[in-house]
Amino acid sequence: MFSSITSRLSLAKRHISVFNGRSFLRQFASASAEAVNITLPESSFRTYECDPPSFEMEVTKDELIRMYKEMTAMRRMESAADTLYKSKLIRGFCHLGTGQEAVPVGMKAAITRDDAIITAYRCHGFTWIRGGTIHSILAELMGRKTGISQGKGGSMHMFSKNFYGGNGIVGAQVPVGTGIAFTQKYLETKNATFILYGDGAANQGQVFEAFNMAKLWDLPAIFVCENNFFGMGTAASRSSANPQYYTRGQYIPGLQINGMDVLAVKQACSWAKNWTNNDQGPLVLEMVTYRYGGHSMSDPGTSYRTREEIQHMRSTNDPITGLRKRILDLGIATEADIKQFDKETKAEIDEAVAKAQSDPHPDPEELFTDVYVKGTEPPIIRGREREEFAVMQQ
Repeated sequence: MFSSITSRLSLAKRHISVFNGRSFLRQFASASAEAVNITLPESSFRTYECDPPSFEMEVTKDELIRMYKEMTAMRRMESAADTLYKSKLIRGFCHLGTGQEAVPVGMKAAITRDDAIITAYRCHGFTWIRGGTIHSILAELMGRKTGISQGKGGSMHMFSKNFYGGNGIVGAQVPVGTGIAFTQKYLETKNATFILYGDGAANQGQVFEAFNMAKLWDLPAIFVCENNFFGMGTAASRSSANPQYYTRGQYIPGLQINGMDVLAVKQACSWAKNWTNNDQGPLVLEMVTYRYGGHSMSDPGTSYRTREEIQHMRSTNDPITGLRKRILDLGIATEADIKQFDKETKAEIDEAVAKAQSDPHPDPEELFTDVYVKGTEPPIIRGREREEFAVMQQ
């Protein structure tokens, strides 16, 4: 297992050329908008019934800095959640995405706000890049009134415009996302829906039912399997007869992506969006990624893999370290600039944690809100016991 993971995540030597070789100025100004040409390693993509995206891509200097800052903030936010959970300020389920930051950040960089995303329960990072604030996410995790779901959703149920969760039932978001893609086609919008699920959900029957409908109607549905090699504590090789998830669509073309390289993710998602815009139907993408922590906070993550394996992935394939090296090699920022970015990010997360901790919990009456669409409520909504009910305002 360890050798197969390292071989699939190994990065070829990068070949990078810069259009303009002027040294980076701390103030950036117009230099930040300059484009650089990057050649992705051939190991970035593997295809099934389609041609790969171009390995040549253009990205601006400020885009690279922004993606670095976003991944760094995402990781610090998850680290803060880890600490809060261990301090018993976060209760219940809590699934962290530490190590997988390149997938949401690269995806966000390739699409528009009018495109839709739906994912499973490892959703904190996606919630943030789709319009949530770090404060609202941490407040939600702690069950506070200022949380993005008013403190009622917790770790697995967060939403924002065109971000449909955060879903707790394994694989259940896949047919829902297919329905969103159906809506986009029905309304004749040139948008796509990115439907994420894990390798642990990839064998669910409803996933294949969704594949069938998406292809039958040629929907703008981009199915994205985040393959972090373990469904809870079960290795993909022990649960899946075919762990090459990008080929599992059968009659749907597929693409495997190095999900530890934010630029490969960006290029693949841009290519996929263009595919659906040209009315070519659905796609299956497989993001080969890796989570450093356990499946959830109750899982130490070391009973089914070694600490050496985790450390090896951190030291050789980390998405933040990889982008940091690109930025330094291109002369876009100096070591001092990077340290300043990190310092500012830490201060932002610390401020959000302190604010969320001081926020109040929701009132008990909040339990009876958002159950029905306003104006359609029944006269009375019952609670757990016969004596628990709320008279609704008609």
